[in-house]
Amino acid sequence: MPSERRGLTVSERVAEETGGPLVDSFGRVHDNLRISVTDRCNIRCFYCMPAGNVTFMPRAELLSFEEIERFVRLVVPLGVRKIRLTGGEPLVRRDLPRLVERLVAIDGIRDVGLTTNGVLLAEQAHDLFAAGLRRINISLDTLRRDVFARITRRDEFDRVVAGIEAARQVGFDPIKINAVSIRGVTDEEIVDFGHFARRTGLHVRFIEFMPLDADNAWERAKVFFAAEIIQRLSEAIMPLVPVHRSDPSAPATEYVFEDGVGRIGLIASVSQPFCASCNRFRLTADGKLRNCLFSLEETDIRALLRGGATDDEIRAAVRACIAAKREGHEINTARFIQPERPMYSIGG
Repeated sequence: MPSERRGLTVSERVAEETGGPLVDSFGRVHDNLRISVTDRCNIRCFYCMPAGNVTFMPRAELLSFEEIERFVRLVVPLGVRKIRLTGGEPLVRRDLPRLVERLVAIDGIRDVGLTTNGVLLAEQAHDLFAAGLRRINISLDTLRRDVFARITRRDEFDRVVAGIEAARQVGFDPIKINAVSIRGVTDEEIVDFGHFARRTGLHVRFIEFMPLDADNAWERAKVFFAAEIIQRLSEAIMPLVPVHRSDPSAPATEYVFEDGVGRIGLIASVSQPFCASCNRFRLTADGKLRNCLFSLEETDIRALLRGGATDDEIRAAVRACIAAKREGHEINTARFIQPERPMYSIGG
C-alpha cells in the first residue's frame, strides 16, 4: 500500500476510489447530512407551520428506516461523517430509537444528533440514549407559558420542560436549546435566556427568524439580529467573549460570559450568512435531496431507491446535487425567492 494511503479508514479509501468527497463548485466539502424522518409535528409554531388545514405526506411516501440506512451507507464513502435527525417532529416517528441504533453502528459516522421540540422527549429520552444518541438540540423559543402557547398554538410548555430535565438526567451532552429570535415576540426574553444558560449549564442558541414560514408572513423587520442579542446580554449581564471555533463550518458563533459561566450560540442566517463555509445538505422525509435549506430544486432520491438504481447511480445523483449548489441563499438581495416548502416539510 502506498505510504500516503496508510492510516485511511475503509470508507476513506472508498471515497478515493469513488471520486473523492462531496465538493461543490465553490470548493465547499459536504460531510454533514440532515435527515428529516417525518413532516408531522405535534405543535404548530407560526414560523414553521400554518395553524390548521395541514396536509401531511402519506406514510407510504416517507422513506423507510431501511431506505434511510441504505442512503447513509452510500454517502459515507463520499465523506459524510455527521448525521442530524429532524422533522417535523422526529419523535412522532414510531420506533425512532431503532433508526438511531442503525445509524450509530455505521462505520464512518462519527456523530449522530437529533433536533426535537421536546414534547415527547421525557418518554423517549432513555431509549434514545440507550440506542447511542448523545447530542440533542431542543427547541424552546420562550421561557413563558403564555408566549409558548402564542408561538406554538399548543399548551405543551410543561412537557417540554419535563423533556429537557429527562435529557439531563439520562446524560445527554451537550444539550442545546434552540430559541428563534423574533422582534416583538421573543426579544424581551433574551436576558432571561442568558440567566437560564448560566443557571442550568445548557447551551442556549439564538436563531434569527428566517423566511421559511408556511404563511409567507416573514419580514426582515421582524428579525431580532445577532448583534443586538450580544449587546443586550453584554449590557444586562456581563460581556460575552467569543469561543474559538473548532469547526469553521459550524453554523453557530459561540460565546461565553466573561466569568466563564453560561454558553451562548448565535445562528445569524440573515444578518451574517455563513454560506461560504456551509458543509450541510438535506434529505427530506419523502426522499428529496436538497443542497441548501433554501433550495428551489430537489433531487428525487426516493425514486432512485425504489426504482432499482445502482449504488453508483445514486452516488452520481448526490454528486450532481451538491455540484449544483448556489453560492448563497441571497436572503439579503432582491433576487431571493422563498422556497415553496415551509420548514416543517423541508426538515429543521
